[in-house]
Amino acid sequence: MNNWQAWAALAVFAAAYVLIITEWVHRVAAALGGAALMLALRATDDESAFFSTGSGIDWNVIFLLMGMMMIVGVLRRTGLFEYLAIWAVKRGRARPFRVMAMLMVITAVASALLDNVTTVLLVAPVTLLVCERLALKAAPFLIAEVLASNVGGIATLVGDPPNIIIASRAGLTFNDFLVHLAPLAVVLTAVLVAMCRFMFRRFFVYDEDRAAEVMSLNEREAIHDPRLLVQGLAVLALVIAGFVLHPVVHYAPSVVALLGAGVLVAVSKVEVKDVLGEVEWPTLAFFAGLFIMVGALIETGVIGTVSRALADATGGNALTSVMTLLGASAVLSAIVDNIPYVATMAPITADLVHTVGEPHGTTLWWALALGADLGGNATAIGASANVVVLGIAERNRTPITFWTFTRYGIPVTIVTIAISALYLWLRYFALAA
Repeated sequence: MNNWQAWAALAVFAAAYVLIITEWVHRVAAALGGAALMLALRATDDESAFFSTGSGIDWNVIFLLMGMMMIVGVLRRTGLFEYLAIWAVKRGRARPFRVMAMLMVITAVASALLDNVTTVLLVAPVTLLVCERLALKAAPFLIAEVLASNVGGIATLVGDPPNIIIASRAGLTFNDFLVHLAPLAVVLTAVLVAMCRFMFRRFFVYDEDRAAEVMSLNEREAIHDPRLLVQGLAVLALVIAGFVLHPVVHYAPSVVALLGAGVLVAVSKVEVKDVLGEVEWPTLAFFAGLFIMVGALIETGVIGTVSRALADATGGNALTSVMTLLGASAVLSAIVDNIPYVATMAPITADLVHTVGEPHGTTLWWALALGADLGGNATAIGASANVVVLGIAERNRTPITFWTFTRYGIPVTIVTIAISALYLWLRYFALAA
């Protein structure tokens, strides 16, 4: 990192990050403004920003989000989310914490089977309706669910995009993730539910009249377009099957989502302009700007320098390497999106694996996955799911500020990373000795 463009890129990113944190300007304006400056300073170029798979806009993420937003937008018109909201409240006996805990567990499990962004796109509308019915603040519920989605996503290869990158680089299978990380995901989900009981306790206000009103409702009456519901659920099932069968069919998740959205629009009678109106365009624009800024840091060598320093600092000791990689990945993934971070760190981790050797080489990949996935919970821009939920909240006039999210995200990250460190030490060092 010995050129002026690297320092300029770092300065622009830092300035944009400050604007996002302080909310002096809208986060979309800060991200797009920062991206424009990166291009103007030639810290990156149009080829790298728009067409590079390693240091530009991740169009797979953008089009995955777009396709799923369109599908969710059609399903919203059927009354499905009202049905699920009433069902969830009745199963939780209208008690706020019970309802939150149930929604968190559902989110964590779903995030292990789908990617966590798709999961929050499906769960967030239900949550907003639940909170409206019970006269509760929606922000704590949305924050709890996105934290649960990132925790649940560590369990499988498809749960979080960084896991896919790691599996590809390390030659790991779906079953490898299931065996090594799913048990930890179960423990961390239980810990997270307990933490939320404490962190959000002042928001659990039980309104007896509202509760009685909801308990008396018949959820089936909420479905007002059964034909469209059948069409939407059939397409959603096919899309989910496409995600799960990716190793067989070899269609990228973005392609599967766009195909599903296209088929649903074609077979239903919903106007195209109405479906496109459901897309969170500001959220997609924010992602585009963020990807360009982080790509510029990759192009100018900033992230590579940080990653190599991390590799050099471990000195080849297995336990030191694992714990350093876990902690550093958590910190860096809180600052930059964990997808480009893992893409940059994967080859360096591969070198570190070669240096450390077996039997602890593979443990480094689990440390990278845990640090990146769980570190994404620390801030509002640490993971894609976080940004999506903030966009949905803002659109529904229940905005969640950067600091509101971070106030809860940092303690959760610290606790989950500490438990992960203990898990890695016990399973792969203490008990394996």
